[in-house]
Amino acid sequence: MNQPTNDLNTQPKNLALTFRIIGKALLLFTFFNLVFVLFIPVEMVEQLSLYNKVLPGRDRLPYADDPSRSYSLSLNNLDAMFASHKIDSGQKPADEFRVLLIGDSATWGYLLSPEQTLSNSINQSNLVLPDGKKVRAYNLAYPVMSLTKDLLILSKAIQFNPDLIVWLVTLESFPYDKQLFPALIQNNPALVGELIDKYNLRLDTNDPGFIDQTILARTIIGARKSLADWFRLQVYGVMWAATGIDQDIPETFTQRLEDLPADDSFHNLIPPHLPENDLAFDILQAGMDMAGETHVLIVNEPMFTSTGENSDIRYNFYYPRWAYDDYRQLLSQKITANGWNYLDLWDAIPRTEFTNTAVHLTPLGVKMLADKLAASILDIAGSKP
Repeated sequence: MNQPTNDLNTQPKNLALTFRIIGKALLLFTFFNLVFVLFIPVEMVEQLSLYNKVLPGRDRLPYADDPSRSYSLSLNNLDAMFASHKIDSGQKPADEFRVLLIGDSATWGYLLSPEQTLSNSINQSNLVLPDGKKVRAYNLAYPVMSLTKDLLILSKAIQFNPDLIVWLVTLESFPYDKQLFPALIQNNPALVGELIDKYNLRLDTNDPGFIDQTILARTIIGARKSLADWFRLQVYGVMWAATGIDQDIPETFTQRLEDLPADDSFHNLIPPHLPENDLAFDILQAGMDMAGETHVLIVNEPMFTSTGENSDIRYNFYYPRWAYDDYRQLLSQKITANGWNYLDLWDAIPRTEFTNTAVHLTPLGVKMLADKLAASILDIAGSKP
């Protein structure tokens, strides 16, 4: 049976209507993406936060291996990270002596609850200066060892008007092959490039590790992961507020190595001596320049020293003795030449107070470190004009 003529005539019309609808939808989608790129940067969205408004600010910058169990996650936008932190809760109190802690996972507090971290251990000491100001420490450390990562965080943290910056470092943060490795660095090529140019750092702004931030990456589609991470961080904040959990701490974990390999290697550096140019002292200098008139205390952080097999060759998993001994000497010389405030606490904590790595401390170890830092903080605070 033949199809009616009117049905045959309507098919092209329906097809044309479908194409017009699809075309309009694509135009609208393109239009909204252009508006988003030009007038609503991803950074603007990610500065919005429920934290410090509806939800309490976090004690440390968000980081997590297992977000669903940590009620946190790792993201790469500094604005969103800081907006979730308690330091962004408002104006600095007039009676506060503000101390910022920067460093790696040891200072951030891996395998520690928020209450057990170095910043809170210092705060629990209730330090008060002669002028009545109360010392309050803020944890702005972030896992992964890299001085450039510390410098990037400091470039944001300096806006919060610190009175003292405590920068905890260790040799593993100094080799140049560590500088651009962190995801936080690779995902912020523009910000890192500005630091490289401004402070004439010995780093390559065209390093292949940088993730290219094209125009497409700034559209709604291109920025979907970043926006999703921002949204998830807000959602996890509800559970953070209810439980105080921001890290999944296992009941058991592998202890730091006691018996070590018979290996004297350290990155691509060759014994028996460590030349100064092999270490990123220019980045340390950049941090001091960035701080300006703000006092900085550089701390060579404590580490575990093995007494097991091959401990005559290596101090621990990270360091052969020749490299670490030279590092301490070079760092001390740099500190002395510049007149910087410095504490060398490399062996200040008993070896029993380390957990899964040669730098992560037990709660007791953290308390012991906090007590040692407290005296220096009070001393430096007393020397401020």
